[in-house]
Amino acid sequence: MSTVSQNHRMLPTVEDTEALGRELAGQLQAGDLVILDGPLGAGKTALTRGIAAGLGVEGRVSSPTFIIARQHRANSEPGSIALVHVDAYRLGGDLDELDALDLDTDLDHAVVVVEWGLGVAEHLADRHLRVQLRREPESDVRTAEWEWIAAG
Repeated sequence: MSTVSQNHRMLPTVEDTEALGRELAGQLQAGDLVILDGPLGAGKTALTRGIAAGLGVEGRVSSPTFIIARQHRANSEPGSIALVHVDAYRLGGDLDELDALDLDTDLDHAVVVVEWGLGVAEHLADRHLRVQLRREPESDVRTAEWEWIAAG
């Protein structure tokens, strides 16, 4: 894997996490894969809410833990892009189950964001945006590091 670029940011509030998501959405286009990694409570869903807002999707964004994947249609505004939000936690690293979701076809017309996707979703695209989120112990402050990674 080769790194194209890397960034780092402190995120003191949930609003800061969502704002980073909106900022990252400005770099995304249909066909892009975003892989979110971090422990419970690190802000993966908050970041996805920000990405969704930045892409201009319809509907409320919440964790798809129990349904595994949730599709959000683009709104009617020009430039809006659909979002597929996946929670791979319950898949337990099972690539066959992930492949059964047929996400590679969604990549043609949407941005696909996969929570808990590190080590299981990279094969879905030639490159992906990896976002590592951490939460400081006994604090609400989170940190994010992100980089575009190309296969190869």
